[in-house]
Amino acid sequence: MLGRVFKAFQYRNFRLMWAGACTSSVGTWMQKVAQSWLVLQISGSPFLLGLDAFLGEIPIFLFSLAGGVIADRMDRRWLLLGSQAVQMTCAFLLAGLIAFDVVRVWHILTLSFIVGLVQAFGGPAYQALIPSLVEPEDLSNAIALNSIQFNLARIIGPVLGGLALTGLGAAWCFALNGLSFIAVIVSLALLEIRFVPQWSNAPFVASIQEGIAFIRRQGAMESLIALAFLMTMLGIPMITFLPVFAKDVFRGGPNTFTLLLSVSGAGSVAGALIVAGLGNLAHKGRIMLIMLMVLGAATSGFALSRSLAASCLLVFLCGAALISVFSLVSSLVQLITTHEMRGRVMSVYNVAFRGGMPFGSLITGWLTPVLAVPSVVAVNGVALILIGGYFLIFQRRVAAL
Repeated sequence: MLGRVFKAFQYRNFRLMWAGACTSSVGTWMQKVAQSWLVLQISGSPFLLGLDAFLGEIPIFLFSLAGGVIADRMDRRWLLLGSQAVQMTCAFLLAGLIAFDVVRVWHILTLSFIVGLVQAFGGPAYQALIPSLVEPEDLSNAIALNSIQFNLARIIGPVLGGLALTGLGAAWCFALNGLSFIAVIVSLALLEIRFVPQWSNAPFVASIQEGIAFIRRQGAMESLIALAFLMTMLGIPMITFLPVFAKDVFRGGPNTFTLLLSVSGAGSVAGALIVAGLGNLAHKGRIMLIMLMVLGAATSGFALSRSLAASCLLVFLCGAALISVFSLVSSLVQLITTHEMRGRVMSVYNVAFRGGMPFGSLITGWLTPVLAVPSVVAVNGVALILIGGYFLIFQRRVAAL
């Protein structure tokens, strides 16, 4: 069983990238803990805390399409190296500003935007590079293992960040994050692959239109992109509003919130391990839609539950189902896409996947004066069940994959 779970590790290039990305992800989550604390400590403003998160995400939504075009026009490894180098520089710069006690909120906000901007170009390049590291039959396994490293970092990073913040100070959280980028830079430098793009003098807008036209010609691809958006728009708000459940539903505090968040992360790791262990599945589309309906049922169940033990079980199931759907949708999009179009297609997918998160949280927050958060989350779960059922029974292009 373990051999099937870690099958993609047989490829040296994948092992290098996975190890580097894992180290970098842990460092990034360490910095997120320190950065949130630092903004609130300096400003005392929840608005500026939200603005910092917004400035880190909005460039990814706005510029990923341009990033996809560039990923199809140059060596993706060099594009990633540049992205990692800029993020490393920003982390070290913040560490220095804190160490010399000259940091201001505008420094943090500006660097958050810069990091989000380079991630908008590095993200499509990274996603487009993954299929180059493994054989097509092991792509689903590789994507699932990538999900494992991300979710392990989501559990380990905040714990280490909290320890470093209290024991060493905020500057060390940023400095350690900067050092973590060295691992992924070394991994990229050691890769034995090279993408040689086809020469093109087409303008950026025409290249983006070419990518969108490719998606529209692929039949089920449009549906997969829509499902990626709907999955995060309706599924992520439950995680975003976990503090509300911890405080208002279970009358708990930070410990209850941490418990629910950790159980969700553990469920995500378990879901990724299951998908990785199953390997190159037949009927990926059908299984993905069933798991989408499971996600909806678990989300509604969690929203209606008033038992902390039952809610922990349901949030674990939500985490497992969410990452299973993500892994399967991602692998289907990658398998349908041709190599020369991969950067542009994955940038569109990235916009849909990342765009659903803020819109879902915004809509849920907007509805809270009318409906309580648990009611809105329960409705989101029902919507996921209906969407999965529709694509499973009536619009069968995805189910046939």
